[in-house]
Amino acid sequence: MSSNKNKTVLVAGGAGYIGTHTAVELINAGYDVVIADNLSNSDLSAVKGVEQIVGRPVPFVQVDCCDIDALRREVFARYAFDSVIHFAAYKAVGESVAEPLKYFRNNLDSLLCVLSLMKEFDVPNIVFSSSATVYGQPETLPATEQTPRQRANSPYGLTKQMSEDIIQDTVAAIPFLKAIALRYFNPIGAHPSALIGELPKGVPANLVPFITQTAAGIRKELSVFGDDYDTPDGSCLRDYIDVVDLARAHVVAVDRMVQGRSTERYEIFNIGTGKPVSVLELVRLFEQVNGVPVPHKIAPRRPGDVEKIWASTDLANSELGWRAERDLGDTLRAAWAWEKHIRGL
Repeated sequence: MSSNKNKTVLVAGGAGYIGTHTAVELINAGYDVVIADNLSNSDLSAVKGVEQIVGRPVPFVQVDCCDIDALRREVFARYAFDSVIHFAAYKAVGESVAEPLKYFRNNLDSLLCVLSLMKEFDVPNIVFSSSATVYGQPETLPATEQTPRQRANSPYGLTKQMSEDIIQDTVAAIPFLKAIALRYFNPIGAHPSALIGELPKGVPANLVPFITQTAAGIRKELSVFGDDYDTPDGSCLRDYIDVVDLARAHVVAVDRMVQGRSTERYEIFNIGTGKPVSVLELVRLFEQVNGVPVPHKIAPRRPGDVEKIWASTDLANSELGWRAERDLGDTLRAAWAWEKHIRGL
Protein backbone atom coordinates (compact mmCIF):
# COMPACT_ATOMS: atom_id res chain seq x y z
CA MET A 1 0.00 0.00 0.00
CA SER A 2 2.00 2.94 -1.26
CA SER A 3 -0.43 5.43 0.35
CA ASN A 4 0.91 4.41 3.78
CA LYS A 5 4.55 5.00 2.86
CA ASN A 6 6.30 7.22 5.39
CA LYS A 7 3.25 7.18 7.67
CA THR A 8 4.56 6.25 11.11
CA VAL A 9 2.63 4.50 13.86
CA LEU A 10 3.70 4.38 17.51
CA VAL A 11 2.80 1.00 19.00
CA ALA A 12 2.76 1.65 22.77
CA GLY A 13 3.09 -1.65 24.62
CA GLY A 14 4.15 -3.10 21.29
CA ALA A 15 6.37 -5.89 22.62
CA GLY A 16 3.35 -7.70 24.06
CA TYR A 17 1.18 -10.41 22.58
CA ILE A 18 -1.25 -8.36 20.48
CA GLY A 19 1.23 -5.52 19.94
CA THR A 20 3.81 -7.70 18.19
CA HIS A 21 1.25 -9.24 15.85
CA THR A 22 -0.14 -5.78 15.07
CA ALA A 23 3.35 -4.40 14.36
CA VAL A 24 3.85 -7.17 11.76
CA GLU A 25 0.52 -6.43 10.04
CA LEU A 26 1.18 -2.66 10.03
CA ILE A 27 4.59 -3.14 8.43
CA ASN A 28 3.12 -5.56 5.87
CA ALA A 29 0.55 -2.85 5.05
CA GLY A 30 3.30 -0.30 4.34
CA TYR A 31 3.42 1.64 7.61
CA ASP A 32 6.60 2.53 9.48
CA VAL A 33 6.40 1.34 13.09
CA VAL A 34 8.08 2.38 16.33
CA ILE A 35 7.58 0.06 19.32
CA ALA A 36 7.70 1.51 22.85
CA ASP A 37 7.48 -0.90 25.79
CA ASN A 38 8.90 -1.17 29.32
CA LEU A 39 9.09 -4.99 28.99
CA SER A 40 7.27 -5.40 32.32
CA ASN A 41 5.09 -8.13 30.84
CA SER A 42 7.00 -8.97 27.67
CA ASP A 43 10.44 -9.83 26.38
CA LEU A 44 12.84 -8.30 23.87
CA SER A 45 12.85 -11.63 22.02
CA ALA A 46 9.31 -10.77 20.86
CA VAL A 47 10.60 -7.67 19.04
CA LYS A 48 13.32 -9.84 17.45
CA GLY A 49 10.56 -12.19 16.29
CA VAL A 50 8.78 -9.28 14.59
CA GLU A 51 12.04 -8.31 12.87
CA GLN A 52 12.55 -11.88 11.66
CA ILE A 53 9.06 -12.02 10.16
CA VAL A 54 9.26 -8.64 8.37
CA GLY A 55 12.91 -9.04 7.39
CA ARG A 56 14.15 -5.70 8.69
CA PRO A 57 14.97 -3.85 11.91
CA VAL A 58 12.08 -2.25 13.79
CA PRO A 59 12.84 0.78 15.98
CA PHE A 60 12.33 -0.17 19.63
CA VAL A 61 12.46 2.13 22.67
CA GLN A 62 12.46 0.63 26.16
CA VAL A 63 10.44 3.19 28.09
CA ASP A 64 7.64 3.23 30.63
CA CYS A 65 4.57 4.87 29.09
CA CYS A 66 3.68 6.18 32.57
CA ASP A 67 6.90 8.28 32.56
CA ILE A 68 5.81 11.30 30.54
CA ASP A 69 9.24 12.97 30.51
CA ALA A 70 11.00 9.85 29.22
CA LEU A 71 8.21 9.21 26.72
CA ARG A 72 8.49 12.79 25.44
CA ARG A 73 12.30 12.71 25.23
CA GLU A 74 12.85 9.19 23.90
CA VAL A 75 9.80 8.75 21.67
CA PHE A 76 7.65 11.76 20.74
CA ALA A 77 10.57 14.21 20.31
CA ARG A 78 12.52 11.71 18.18
CA TYR A 79 9.85 10.53 15.74
CA ALA A 80 6.95 12.18 13.90
CA PHE A 81 3.84 10.02 14.30
CA ASP A 82 0.65 9.99 12.26
CA SER A 83 -1.08 7.56 14.63
CA VAL A 84 -0.71 5.79 17.97
CA ILE A 85 -2.00 2.36 18.98
CA HIS A 86 -2.26 2.04 22.76
CA PHE A 87 -1.69 -1.47 24.17
CA ALA A 88 0.31 -0.43 27.26
CA ALA A 89 -1.76 -1.99 30.06
CA TYR A 90 -1.74 -4.79 32.58
CA LYS A 91 -4.39 -7.35 31.69
CA ALA A 92 -4.74 -10.14 34.28
CA VAL A 93 -8.27 -10.01 35.71
CA GLY A 94 -7.40 -11.97 38.86
CA GLU A 95 -4.34 -9.89 39.66
CA SER A 96 -6.38 -6.70 39.19
CA VAL A 97 -8.78 -7.85 41.93
CA ALA A 98 -5.82 -8.42 44.28
CA GLU A 99 -3.92 -5.27 43.26
CA PRO A 100 -6.40 -2.66 42.01
CA LEU A 101 -4.14 0.35 42.60
CA LYS A 102 -1.40 -1.17 40.43
CA TYR A 103 -3.94 -1.52 37.60
CA PHE A 104 -5.50 1.94 38.00
CA ARG A 105 -2.09 3.61 38.09
CA ASN A 106 -0.53 1.79 35.15
CA ASN A 107 -3.47 1.47 32.80
CA LEU A 108 -4.83 4.99 33.29
CA ASP A 109 -1.50 6.82 33.66
CA SER A 110 -0.05 5.29 30.50
CA LEU A 111 -3.10 6.41 28.52
CA LEU A 112 -3.07 9.92 30.04
CA CYS A 113 0.63 10.35 29.23
CA VAL A 114 0.15 9.19 25.63
CA LEU A 115 -2.89 11.45 25.08
CA SER A 116 -1.08 14.44 26.63
CA LEU A 117 1.89 13.97 24.29
CA MET A 118 -0.38 13.46 21.28
CA LYS A 119 -1.91 16.85 22.10
CA GLU A 120 1.53 18.42 22.60
CA PHE A 121 2.98 17.00 19.36
CA ASP A 122 -0.18 17.26 17.20
CA VAL A 123 -0.58 13.51 16.63
CA PRO A 124 -4.15 13.15 15.32
CA ASN A 125 -5.14 9.46 15.52
CA ILE A 126 -5.32 6.85 18.28
CA VAL A 127 -6.53 3.26 18.26
CA PHE A 128 -7.29 2.06 21.78
CA SER A 129 -7.08 -1.53 22.93
CA SER A 130 -10.39 -2.00 24.75
CA SER A 131 -12.12 -5.18 25.78
CA ALA A 132 -15.42 -7.03 25.90
CA THR A 133 -15.01 -6.86 29.70
CA VAL A 134 -16.65 -3.41 29.45
CA TYR A 135 -19.97 -5.21 28.84
CA GLY A 136 -19.81 -7.29 32.04
CA GLN A 137 -22.50 -9.96 31.65
CA PRO A 138 -24.70 -8.49 28.88
CA GLU A 139 -28.46 -8.82 29.34
CA THR A 140 -28.85 -9.66 25.63
CA LEU A 141 -26.53 -11.55 23.28
CA PRO A 142 -24.70 -11.17 21.01
CA ALA A 143 -23.21 -7.95 22.41
CA THR A 144 -23.41 -5.01 20.01
CA GLU A 145 -21.58 -1.71 20.34
CA GLN A 146 -24.86 -0.26 21.70
CA THR A 147 -25.19 -2.94 24.40
CA PRO A 148 -25.19 -1.03 27.73
CA ARG A 149 -21.97 -1.34 29.69
CA GLN A 150 -22.55 -3.09 33.03
CA ARG A 151 -20.58 -2.41 36.18
CA ALA A 152 -17.21 -4.03 35.40
CA ASN A 153 -16.50 -7.42 37.01
CA SER A 154 -12.92 -6.44 37.91
CA PRO A 155 -10.64 -3.43 38.32
CA TYR A 156 -9.08 -4.44 34.97
CA GLY A 157 -12.47 -4.13 33.28
CA LEU A 158 -13.08 -0.85 35.07
CA THR A 159 -9.80 0.58 33.70
CA LYS A 160 -11.04 -0.22 30.18
CA GLN A 161 -14.38 1.50 30.84
CA MET A 162 -12.64 4.53 32.35
CA SER A 163 -10.14 4.66 29.49
CA GLU A 164 -12.93 4.70 26.90
CA ASP A 165 -14.56 7.61 28.76
CA ILE A 166 -11.24 9.48 29.04
CA ILE A 167 -10.69 9.13 25.28
CA GLN A 168 -14.24 10.23 24.46
CA ASP A 169 -13.92 13.40 26.57
CA THR A 170 -10.40 14.13 25.27
CA VAL A 171 -11.50 13.81 21.64
CA ALA A 172 -14.42 16.17 22.36
CA ALA A 173 -11.97 18.78 23.70
CA ILE A 174 -9.19 18.52 21.07
CA PRO A 175 -10.50 19.40 17.59
CA PHE A 176 -7.77 17.59 15.60
CA LEU A 177 -8.01 14.29 17.50
CA LYS A 178 -9.76 11.14 16.25
CA ALA A 179 -10.02 7.82 18.08
CA ILE A 180 -11.22 4.27 17.53
CA ALA A 181 -11.70 1.89 20.47
CA LEU A 182 -11.59 -1.79 19.54
CA ARG A 183 -13.41 -4.00 22.02
CA TYR A 184 -11.65 -7.35 21.73
CA PHE A 185 -13.31 -10.55 22.75
CA ASN A 186 -10.86 -13.43 23.55
CA PRO A 187 -7.63 -13.24 21.52
CA ILE A 188 -5.89 -16.59 21.02
CA GLY A 189 -3.36 -18.26 18.74
CA ALA A 190 -0.03 -17.19 17.32
CA HIS A 191 1.59 -16.07 14.08
CA PRO A 192 1.71 -18.91 11.50
CA SER A 193 5.53 -18.56 11.40
CA ALA A 194 5.69 -19.58 15.11
CA LEU A 195 8.16 -16.69 15.58
CA ILE A 196 5.80 -14.66 17.80
CA GLY A 197 2.93 -15.66 20.08
CA GLU A 198 1.59 -15.31 23.60
CA LEU A 199 4.50 -15.33 26.06
CA PRO A 200 3.09 -15.17 29.59
CA LYS A 201 5.49 -14.37 32.42
CA GLY A 202 4.77 -16.72 35.31
CA VAL A 203 1.34 -18.32 35.58
CA PRO A 204 -0.75 -17.63 32.46
CA ALA A 205 -3.85 -15.46 32.90
CA ASN A 206 -5.45 -16.75 29.69
CA LEU A 207 -6.88 -20.15 28.78
CA VAL A 208 -4.91 -21.12 25.67
CA PRO A 209 -1.39 -20.77 27.18
CA PHE A 210 -2.67 -22.93 30.05
CA ILE A 211 -3.84 -25.52 27.51
CA THR A 212 -0.56 -25.47 25.57
CA GLN A 213 1.60 -25.59 28.72
CA THR A 214 -0.45 -28.54 30.01
CA ALA A 215 -0.12 -30.32 26.65
CA ALA A 216 3.65 -29.69 26.82
CA GLY A 217 3.83 -31.24 30.30
CA ILE A 218 4.83 -27.99 32.04
CA ARG A 219 1.59 -28.05 34.05
CA LYS A 220 0.07 -31.24 35.44
CA GLU A 221 -3.50 -30.45 34.48
CA LEU A 222 -5.80 -27.69 33.36
CA SER A 223 -8.51 -26.43 35.70
CA VAL A 224 -11.84 -25.71 34.01
CA PHE A 225 -13.57 -23.26 36.34
CA GLY A 226 -17.20 -24.35 36.62
CA ASP A 227 -19.30 -26.88 34.70
CA ASP A 228 -22.66 -25.82 36.12
CA TYR A 229 -23.26 -22.62 34.13
CA ASP A 230 -26.43 -22.15 32.10
CA THR A 231 -24.67 -23.16 28.86
CA PRO A 232 -24.92 -26.29 26.64
CA ASP A 233 -22.08 -28.17 28.41
CA GLY A 234 -22.01 -26.17 31.66
CA SER A 235 -18.69 -24.41 30.96
CA CYS A 236 -18.36 -20.70 30.12
CA LEU A 237 -19.03 -19.51 26.56
CA ARG A 238 -16.54 -17.16 24.91
CA ASP A 239 -15.82 -15.64 21.51
CA TYR A 240 -12.25 -16.68 20.59
CA ILE A 241 -10.63 -14.42 17.99
CA ASP A 242 -7.40 -15.30 16.17
CA VAL A 243 -4.65 -12.83 17.09
CA VAL A 244 -3.68 -12.27 13.43
CA ASP A 245 -7.29 -11.44 12.54
CA LEU A 246 -7.33 -9.09 15.54
CA ALA A 247 -4.06 -7.47 14.43
CA ARG A 248 -5.54 -6.82 10.98
CA ALA A 249 -8.43 -4.96 12.64
CA HIS A 250 -5.94 -2.43 14.05
CA VAL A 251 -4.51 -1.82 10.58
CA VAL A 252 -7.92 -1.12 9.04
CA ALA A 253 -8.77 1.14 12.01
CA VAL A 254 -5.60 3.19 11.40
CA ASP A 255 -6.35 3.21 7.64
CA ARG A 256 -9.84 4.55 8.34
CA MET A 257 -8.57 7.54 10.33
CA VAL A 258 -5.50 8.28 8.19
CA GLN A 259 -7.61 8.19 5.02
CA GLY A 260 -10.33 10.41 6.55
CA ARG A 261 -13.11 7.82 6.43
CA SER A 262 -14.27 8.03 10.07
CA THR A 263 -17.94 8.97 10.39
CA GLU A 264 -17.47 10.16 14.00
CA ARG A 265 -14.34 11.46 15.71
CA TYR A 266 -14.71 8.74 18.35
CA GLU A 267 -15.83 5.32 17.16
CA ILE A 268 -16.16 1.90 18.83
CA PHE A 269 -16.04 -1.52 17.14
CA ASN A 270 -16.42 -5.05 18.49
CA ILE A 271 -13.70 -7.39 17.29
CA GLY A 272 -14.68 -11.05 17.58
CA THR A 273 -15.97 -13.92 15.47
CA GLY A 274 -19.62 -13.79 16.53
CA LYS A 275 -19.46 -17.52 17.35
CA PRO A 276 -19.72 -18.71 20.97
CA VAL A 277 -17.43 -21.62 21.91
CA SER A 278 -17.33 -23.23 25.35
CA VAL A 279 -14.17 -23.77 27.37
CA LEU A 280 -14.63 -27.55 27.17
CA GLU A 281 -15.25 -27.39 23.40
CA LEU A 282 -12.00 -25.44 22.99
CA VAL A 283 -10.03 -28.02 25.01
CA ARG A 284 -11.48 -30.89 22.97
CA LEU A 285 -10.83 -29.16 19.65
CA PHE A 286 -7.22 -28.48 20.69
CA GLU A 287 -6.76 -32.18 21.50
CA GLN A 288 -8.38 -33.19 18.22
CA VAL A 289 -6.45 -30.94 15.80
CA ASN A 290 -3.07 -31.40 17.50
CA GLY A 291 -3.35 -35.06 18.50
CA VAL A 292 -2.18 -34.39 22.06
CA PRO A 293 -4.06 -34.95 25.33
CA VAL A 294 -4.80 -32.06 27.69
CA PRO A 295 -5.42 -33.50 31.18
CA HIS A 296 -8.10 -31.36 32.81
CA LYS A 297 -10.35 -31.31 35.86
CA ILE A 298 -13.46 -29.38 36.79
CA ALA A 299 -12.78 -26.78 39.48
CA PRO A 300 -15.14 -24.41 41.32
CA ARG A 301 -16.35 -21.30 39.53
CA ARG A 302 -13.92 -18.39 39.59
CA PRO A 303 -15.13 -15.05 41.01
CA GLY A 304 -15.53 -12.39 38.32
CA ASP A 305 -15.98 -14.83 35.42
CA VAL A 306 -18.77 -13.88 33.02
CA GLU A 307 -21.01 -16.84 32.15
CA LYS A 308 -21.37 -16.21 28.42
CA ILE A 309 -20.44 -13.53 25.95
CA TRP A 310 -19.96 -13.25 22.22
CA ALA A 311 -19.85 -10.42 19.73
CA SER A 312 -22.03 -8.99 17.06
CA THR A 313 -19.43 -7.95 14.48
CA ASP A 314 -21.86 -6.44 11.95
CA LEU A 315 -20.51 -2.92 12.47
CA ALA A 316 -16.86 -3.91 11.93
CA ASN A 317 -17.91 -5.93 8.86
CA SER A 318 -19.82 -3.03 7.28
CA GLU A 319 -17.80 0.01 8.40
CA LEU A 320 -14.24 -1.33 8.55
CA GLY A 321 -14.63 -3.99 5.88
CA TRP A 322 -13.10 -6.37 8.44
CA ARG A 323 -14.17 -9.86 9.42
CA ALA A 324 -12.54 -12.80 11.21
CA GLU A 325 -11.14 -15.22 8.63
CA ARG A 326 -8.98 -17.80 10.37
CA ASP A 327 -10.42 -21.20 11.26
CA LEU A 328 -10.46 -22.02 14.99
CA GLY A 329 -8.69 -25.35 14.39
CA ASP A 330 -5.89 -23.56 12.51
CA THR A 331 -5.63 -21.03 15.34
CA LEU A 332 -5.17 -23.84 17.88
CA ARG A 333 -2.59 -25.53 15.64
CA ALA A 334 -0.65 -22.25 15.52
CA ALA A 335 -0.86 -21.92 19.33
CA TRP A 336 0.64 -25.41 19.73
CA ALA A 337 3.35 -24.76 17.10
CA TRP A 338 4.34 -21.62 19.04
CA GLU A 339 4.44 -23.48 22.39
CA LYS A 340 6.65 -26.18 20.84
CA HIS A 341 8.91 -23.50 19.32
CA ILE A 342 9.52 -21.71 22.64
CA ARG A 343 10.02 -25.01 24.51
CA GLY A 344 12.30 -26.48 21.85
CA LEU A 345 10.00 -29.51 21.49
